[in-house]
Amino acid sequence: MSELPPRTEATTPQAERTWRRRGLAALVLLLPLTLAEASHDSVREWLHGEDLIARDVDFGQSVPFGGSDWKLADLRGGKAGRLPDNAFAVIATFSVTVGDPDLQKKWLGCKLMLTDAAGRRWLPDVISGVSVPDGVVNCTSAIFSGARKGDVITVGDTFIVPENAVKTIRPAIGLGSERPWYLRFQRPPK
Repeated sequence: MSELPPRTEATTPQAERTWRRRGLAALVLLLPLTLAEASHDSVREWLHGEDLIARDVDFGQSVPFGGSDWKLADLRGGKAGRLPDNAFAVIATFSVTVGDPDLQKKWLGCKLMLTDAAGRRWLPDVISGVSVPDGVVNCTSAIFSGARKGDVITVGDTFIVPENAVKTIRPAIGLGSERPWYLRFQRPPK
């Protein structure tokens, strides 16, 4: 049988406890730092991919956003087409004066939406028997329209909204180049 080495200062129970405490303290410090480093890119991508922070815009006001000036042109709705009970069709249109003609870069991820007082959101939908007025294009068509600086484009779309939300809906626009901010417009006066 071999003999155990003699105890030294480094192998005493007191020294072992000290090193264990130091190891736990290092773990308490390093674990959160490691998690923060590993999730940093994911959080950044999430913030740039979501419309999180609203910039409220008064009706009739034109606001620069994504290199162009946006203004709510019209918001109308009612029972039309083939809709389920307790649902309304809504058409929202925006008048946009193009500033930076590189819409494929500035408007990438363009998203029209409706929001209500409860924080719910609705994205455009196809409604049988309901269409946007002549001359109105959706985001994708506007991006690839070849618009030049100073051109005025009317961008809009149709939405299906529950009847209980109609009185509080507000049109909004989100652009990839501006995220996490988005524009939320006041309703037209009655």
